[in-house]
Order: sequence, then structure tokens, then C-alpha cells
Amino acid sequence: MKKSIIDIKVLLIIPCYNEELRLKTELFIQFKKNNPNIHFLFVDDGSHDTTPDILKDLCTKMQHSNFLRLDNNIGKAEAIRTCILGLKNDTKNYDFIGYFDADLSTPLEEVNDFLRVIEKNPTTLFVMGSRISRLGSNIIRKKRRHYLGRVFATVVSIIIKEKIYDSQCGAKLIKSLYVQKLFEDKFTSKWLFDVELIIRWNIYNPNTNKSIYEHPLKKWSEVSGSKLKIKDFLSAPFELLSIWIKYRKHLRTI
Repeated sequence: MKKSIIDIKVLLIIPCYNEELRLKTELFIQFKKNNPNIHFLFVDDGSHDTTPDILKDLCTKMQHSNFLRLDNNIGKAEAIRTCILGLKNDTKNYDFIGYFDADLSTPLEEVNDFLRVIEKNPTTLFVMGSRISRLGSNIIRKKRRHYLGRVFATVVSIIIKEKIYDSQCGAKLIKSLYVQKLFEDKFTSKWLFDVELIIRWNIYNPNTNKSIYEHPLKKWSEVSGSKLKIKDFLSAPFELLSIWIKYRKHLRTI
């Protein structure tokens, strides 16, 4: 039976690292009041500021919200992976599990657009946000990052043999049935794990290639204080090469 968006139960993981100046707690609280079907799991990735205290206080103000504190900074990929592996059998309590960036560069309201995609087409099992600037959208991004992103996306598309516009948008939603397997093994890259995630999806679910949907966001804005630096862009080719080496046998067949 097709579920309406208010019946689709979602867990959103929010990775946080030194976010005391960027964490808009009031937006989380307001969104949660209007969307009781969406639960939150915040993970503090070894912050050195007051982020843990802010998250602890925030979770006391929102029902169905929890927070995990990691002693050391292990990076976004492993922080999310740690949360998912820690859920174990609890993943069955949700229809979908995903992650959004803590700075809310992708507004929380976009989650409901993701769910409308799923409501309209129940065969969709993996929804990816995509920062496509078009008429009617409000995508605010520095030109340098935009053009670097376009070059990167072209290379990724060639490597994984998929027409992907934006693998790196930090907004994803995945059918809960599949997340434990997808996140079972460590990722090769801290920042490009989204690419590995798509490759793993195609390996583990070879007959569900039509189940991934890249959803154009209505709104996205670059927030100052990003942890992603220009050196990360410069190291991207080498990290992509490492990913290709790891999965090259599979990439020949998918």
C-alpha cells in the first residue's frame, strides 16, 4: 500500500563538528513540531567547542531526537557510518534513513520534497539532493566551487558509469532495509564517500538501478565556515583514483 508522506517514518542523521556558530537550533525545533514522523540523530564528531552542550540541550527540547558524542574527530563519513552501525536492528523502525548537513545549507523542508518523490513512486529507494540551478530555484553557490563541482561531477560520471549531476550534495535519503549493508565497511575517502555509496548501491542492488533518484533542490545556500577547503578539492583526483582502484572490477560490469 502506498504511504503518504506523513506516514513515512524517517531518521535523519546530522553530523556535527565545531558547529556552535552555525547550528540553527530554532529551525530544527520548529521543523520537528510540524513533522513528527521525522526523527533526528545528531552525532558530534569530536568537537572542541560547545557543540556537544548545544546538541544535548537541543535534544531535550525535541521529541524523538538523540545525540551521540564521539571522543575523536573521525570525519563525516565515519561519523555517519558509526551512527548507522550503532542502530543495528533499530533500522527496521524507520522506512528511510538519511543525512543532512548541520549548517542546513539544504533546508530541512527539502526532506518533504524527497518524501513526495517516494510517495509518487514507491519503487524509489534512494533519493539524492542535487544543486541544479534552474528557473524557480534558489541555489546560491560560489562560482569557483560551482565550476570545480561540474568538473568533478563529469569525472565521477565517467568513472562510475552513471549520469550524475551532483554526487556531493549533503542530503541523502535511503530505504532503511539497505543502509546496514551499504555502511558495513569503512569508506576509502573521508569527503568523497558519497561516490562510494553510489558504487556500493549498484554492486549490492544490480537490479535496482532505476531506484536512485537525483532530486533538484528548490533551495541551497553556501554557509560560511565550511570544513571543506580548497586542498580537499586538490586531493580529490587522488581520492577518486583510490576509489576506482578499490572498485574497478565491479565498475567493469555495472
